[in-house]
Amino acid sequence: MASLNVGNLGEYLREQRRQAQLSLRQLAEQAGVSNPYLSQIERGLRKPSADILQQLAKALRISAETLYVQAGILDERDPDEVETRAVILADPSINERQKQVLLQIYESFRKENALEAPADEMPSKTN
Repeated sequence: MASLNVGNLGEYLREQRRQAQLSLRQLAEQAGVSNPYLSQIERGLRKPSADILQQLAKALRISAETLYVQAGILDERDPDEVETRAVILADPSINERQKQVLLQIYESFRKENALEAPADEMPSKTN
């Protein structure tokens, strides 16, 4: 597991919270964490678990994956892929199960296309 880059994570969380127009107290309540704990995360003093990051992402309506990348838990992916996932996860018109199914389908298509790409790039044999 990669080490957490807590300072950048805290700055990122603070910016996301401000963009969502939430106070520290409101986000803490929505995410189910204490106000002092969230403050410490934002100031780079605490390293939140993946579960806490997921709760924060849900409260902020952003992709948990994005927070995992910011925290150094996941390697950064193709920006288009992260954006697509974030849009799916933020869509209020579909429920959580539907979001997960969509993400699974999306990932399977990406894997399928990645497997086909090397074959497409190989020169064809002619006899």
